[in-house]
Order: sequence, then structure tokens, then C-alpha cells
Amino acid sequence: MNPVVVVSIFVGVILLLLVVGAPFKPFRFLGQAAVKLLIGMLVLFLLNAVGAHFAFRLPINAVTAFIAGFLGVPGIVALAVIKYAILP
Repeated sequence: MNPVVVVSIFVGVILLLLVVGAPFKPFRFLGQAAVKLLIGMLVLFLLNAVGAHFAFRLPINAVTAFIAGFLGVPGIVALAVIKYAILP
């Protein structure tokens, strides 16, 4: 799939969740969690696209997207450290 399409879909879903929101608190929390998860996936996707030139790649799955989305830059740094320092 074309990277432009993937990024466009992610941005569209994030904007939709931000604009529509949810009227109830539990649903609002789930909406915010979904937005953070999607942002984490988008950041990992962009990092892998740029990192391909430097032979740097982090897997994109639910756990790594959760860590990248909720922890931000420190989470991505932690994932990189775990990949290169702990895992063979």
C-alpha cells in the first residue's frame, strides 16, 4: 500500500475521533486511547520509513504502538534501547 494512503487514513481517523468525540466519560477515555494508539502507529510507521535509510526498524504491533503512543519520545527511545541492548 502506498505510504501516502496509509498516512492519510491515519490522519483522517485521528481527526474524526478528535472532532466527533464521545459524550460519555468511558467512551471518551476509549476514544482518547484509540487516538494515542493510532498516533503511536503513525509515529512508528514514519520512523520506519525514515529509518529504512539507516537500517533501523522497529516492529509495528499493538504493544509497540501502545508504548509509542502513550509514552511518546521516551517510549520510542526505550523501544530502540530494548531492541539493540537487550534483544540479540
